[in-house]
Amino acid sequence: MSIGSLIRQIHSELPSNVKLVAVSKYHPVTELMEAYNAGQRSFGENIAQEFSAKVPQMPSDVEWHFIGHLQTNKLKLVLPHASMIQSVDSIHLLNG
Repeated sequence: MSIGSLIRQIHSELPSNVKLVAVSKYHPVTELMEAYNAGQRSFGENIAQEFSAKVPQMPSDVEWHFIGHLQTNKLKLVLPHASMIQSVDSIHLLNG
């Protein structure tokens, strides 16, 4: 089953109040675009460098989530692009 078919199937089975965040870790942008073209708009990454490299290659309406441990020295790679950071694990990081 293709990525696009799988995404469409999952979306058809989800309740309307549930949002799917597709974890794109280690997947190339070509595969992300296949998911995007099937209607997927929220993607999650957990590696700051990979996150910041993929953002400019994807359409601007993608909602990006950072889902992994985020080090303070990587904030500048993530904050300008993330709609949500799901892994704040210290007050120090939260204060940035």
